[in-house]
Amino acid sequence: MAAHKAPDYTLDDMLDVDQPEQFKALFDETRIAIVDLLLERAATIKELSDTLGKPKGTIGHHVSSLEHAGLIRVVRTKMVRAIEAKYYGRVARTYNFVHKPDTGIEMAPDHFLQEAAAEFAKVEKGTSGIMSTLRFARIPDERADEWVERLVELAHEFTGETRGGETTFGLLLAVYPTDRPHLPDLEPAS
Repeated sequence: MAAHKAPDYTLDDMLDVDQPEQFKALFDETRIAIVDLLLERAATIKELSDTLGKPKGTIGHHVSSLEHAGLIRVVRTKMVRAIEAKYYGRVARTYNFVHKPDTGIEMAPDHFLQEAAAEFAKVEKGTSGIMSTLRFARIPDERADEWVERLVELAHEFTGETRGGETTFGLLLAVYPTDRPHLPDLEPAS
């Protein structure tokens, strides 16, 4: 496949996920895989089915749930042998979890960390394109908000990269408060 800018359709930068049906629709392994794939380009149910190795009926059910929740939409259609093929895409590049609505679904706070750790553990030593670090800094809340904005911009840049190559890379970003101890502030010199 030729390299292309991702995704190949127009979408909003961010969608606040704050409705129970949105939350329920997203937190299923197959549905997460679908919305992840749709960041690359728009796809039909058949393409998603072939890529994920699942029956078209199963993928159709998941696509319908995501569409009903307002998380994906038909971005274009194409006539294929007298049948209209629907191409689905995300409504936004980033789904922002404003808060966890009361859904009865339990999601561990470290859900994304666990997913990244499982993928990271599979990487063979010496593979290119790998980096990880964990840093701590005692900063004012306003600066933490600025860092969050910068990381969101970096995430958008990463997912907007031109598609190509044979490997799908992951990017995990987080800014969070901790209860780590810190040294007292220095007294001003007199």
